[in-house]
Amino acid sequence: MTPARWATVRTVARWLLAGFMGVAGMGHVVFTEEFRAQVPSFLPFPTALIVATGFVEIGFAVALVAWRSRRQQVGWALALYLVLVFPGNVAQAVEGTDLFALDTDVERWARLAAQPLLILWALWCTGAWPRADDVVTT
Repeated sequence: MTPARWATVRTVARWLLAGFMGVAGMGHVVFTEEFRAQVPSFLPFPTALIVATGFVEIGFAVALVAWRSRRQQVGWALALYLVLVFPGNVAQAVEGTDLFALDTDVERWARLAAQPLLILWALWCTGAWPRADDVVTT
């Protein structure tokens, strides 16, 4: 695949990720009670955390498409964020809590398995983790 085509694929992937993050963020803000199932019991102020993470996700959605000069930093920051919210996904799987379409153990554990792929997606589509032929050598 040509470099121009890879750039187009990355752009489309970044816009799709931005859409995903925007929808997820809006979901946190609008359906706050439903997301309580994902907040580990040891964390304080679960409602505030849910709303805050919603706004963070909306911010990432905007940054993914609008902050061109910091695209790689946005990718690393989003990857870190996805690592930090992972305990909520683990809590949901371990406790067997239903949330939206995740109402079986298989679905909850599959979501955990998908989280690393989401992290890689964020890194790749922002150029934070470039392909080998994207790296310019002198």
